[in-house]
Amino acid sequence: MKRFFTQGGPLERFHPVYDMLVTMLVVRPDRTRTGAHIRDHFDIKRMMTTVILATFPAFLFGIYNTGYQHCLSMGAEPLFADCIIKGAFLVVPVLIVTYAVGGFWEMLFAVIRQHEINEGFLVTGFFVPLILPPDIPLWQVAVAVSFGAVIGKEVFGGTGMNIFNPALVIRAFIFFAYPASISGDDVWTAFGGKVVDTYTRATPLSTAVGNTGGDVVSVLEQAGYSFYDMFIGLIPGSVGETSALAILLGAALLLLTGVASWRIMVSVVAGGLAMGLVMNLIAPSQSSILALPPWYHLVMGGFAFGAVFMATDPVSAAGTNTGKYIYGLLIGMLAVLIRCLNPAYPEGMMLAILFMNAFAPLIDNIVLWRHMQRRLRRAAR
Repeated sequence: MKRFFTQGGPLERFHPVYDMLVTMLVVRPDRTRTGAHIRDHFDIKRMMTTVILATFPAFLFGIYNTGYQHCLSMGAEPLFADCIIKGAFLVVPVLIVTYAVGGFWEMLFAVIRQHEINEGFLVTGFFVPLILPPDIPLWQVAVAVSFGAVIGKEVFGGTGMNIFNPALVIRAFIFFAYPASISGDDVWTAFGGKVVDTYTRATPLSTAVGNTGGDVVSVLEQAGYSFYDMFIGLIPGSVGETSALAILLGAALLLLTGVASWRIMVSVVAGGLAMGLVMNLIAPSQSSILALPPWYHLVMGGFAFGAVFMATDPVSAAGTNTGKYIYGLLIGMLAVLIRCLNPAYPEGMMLAILFMNAFAPLIDNIVLWRHMQRRLRRAAR
């Protein structure tokens, strides 16, 4: 079929689609013949595959936890098989819609521009179900993915040219366009049915923000949210963000393969801990979320997932080594600052990363400018 899609063929315009299918499903016979070439076993496709493999622990645990929370909300015994089946029934359709809609826009823009279809949306599409509630309407996912793919990436030139993390642009669109689908305690517990009258459970962040009496740590523990519980992740929340343990397994793979920047991860954690200490110093009482121990912030909400998978996006993050430290530090500080001082939005990680995405080029520019100034002063001696 190659002759139909090559130059001069009747389907020449659709060559990017043909090229995508061939490179994904068939080993191409192309070989380098002349000239010098740098050969490496690690290309963009392998990098994307590594990132997806790193998110698998969070993805699989998220499926189980979604079914687990559903069984609790329905008053049923959370058997392992039932949790897996119900969780997959809720999560997999979101993944399918995300890839179908995102893949359509990728192919459309590739055909229009006559470029190869990039692999960037493979990772973005896998991230989207992990940062959303499991029972979000599929039509809203389709609309948000269209906005994220077109406005968040393609208008900038496609994969590698986007300023903001596309997955977070999709989540931000849903948050501001359809807030009822992504906020409120029922979003995280009423999965496809009516919650039993005896079951009421807020997320850890909502519990901490809404606390009006008693030590905030004690209140969390009474609600079933000890540090250990939040570290393991059998709690309400976005599909892939609840288990810090599963996220750490993915972080280990990313660091061992060199795909993600350890500088960003470490500095995000350091920034979160530092701002948590500052909040402790100005906390009006022990019942305030400002009095929450700094290390609790690391296992609550989307902090861990954002630090490992979102902040480290090589396209939208800072590129210089010094810039990565600054970039990550500010993300961690802003995330804790927002979740502590803005009771209307007790999360912060999404907005912190998107905000710093906008400033990442400026950070790199300042770092490079200072470096050049030092070299010029040294050369003038």
